[in-house]
Amino acid sequence: MKHFLSVNEVTNLADLVTSALAYKADPFKDNHLGYRKRLGMLFLNPSMRTRISTQIAAKNLGMDAVVFNVGQDGWTLEFEDEAIMSGTTVEHVKEAAPVLGKYFDILGVRTFPSLKNKEEDYSELYIHQFIKYAGVPILSLESSTLHPMQSLTDIITIQEVFKEKRKPKIVLTWAPHVKALPQCVANSFAQWITAWGDAEFVITHPEDYELDNRFTNSAAITHNQNEALKDADFVYVKNWSTYTDYGKIYCNDPTWMLTQEKLAATKNAKVMHCLPVRRNVELSDEILDGANSLVVQQAGNRVWAAQAVLAELLKSI
Repeated sequence: MKHFLSVNEVTNLADLVTSALAYKADPFKDNHLGYRKRLGMLFLNPSMRTRISTQIAAKNLGMDAVVFNVGQDGWTLEFEDEAIMSGTTVEHVKEAAPVLGKYFDILGVRTFPSLKNKEEDYSELYIHQFIKYAGVPILSLESSTLHPMQSLTDIITIQEVFKEKRKPKIVLTWAPHVKALPQCVANSFAQWITAWGDAEFVITHPEDYELDNRFTNSAAITHNQNEALKDADFVYVKNWSTYTDYGKIYCNDPTWMLTQEKLAATKNAKVMHCLPVRRNVELSDEILDGANSLVVQQAGNRVWAAQAVLAELLKSI
């Protein structure tokens, strides 16, 4: 694995999940793999789980991890080629990235979409500029369109929990929110589940909330949430803003919030969310505090997903 940006960099997804679960069983079994190696982590937007879990994963492998909050701890970066830097940006990625490549063996980058310009966001300019100029493996800690570490974690959690000898039914359902959020978690979950191919996969959302079909692939899509939830084994809850008329909130219908009553149509489905979650907006207290919730177990598995990916990147250096 040269870089980690999406499921497309993964040669064998089943092996990567197995590796992550092996690290969960024995976190320090490869604690010399990262000996004398450094991980740089650049955050262009805030993080809690991604930041801490990746630091722990690096430490488990014997790596040193350095965190840098771009724009807060240092200069504001410019990413456009041929930019006239007479505004607020101070340093160009053409200088910053190769310098960081001298400091670190692997560079993790977390970006965030503007939700104003779809073409710009979906070009993934920021992370691709680091790939172009850093000269070291780039690890996506979330980008404008995808969150691959979260999606690997999600598959790890499903495989860990589901023990029946059949394909599970997995539902990705839109949920209301107080503000417009990006499509990256939903895009990524859809991309990874369809690539995994070991599930019946349904996406449900109100009209006008279609995702980019480059990521939804073979998923069944319906605007009827109750129909989608029937016989589900897992329900993944996430808000996202509109894709076609980009970054908007058209519908914020509170009846789309997942409740215990709605779960009655499922096969006692386990409920997932990437966190942070708006209680009693996206998910009810009764679900989050109940036996069906996997959100804490899911978040805990972020360490093992990061450790499996870092191990693969280290082996390529």
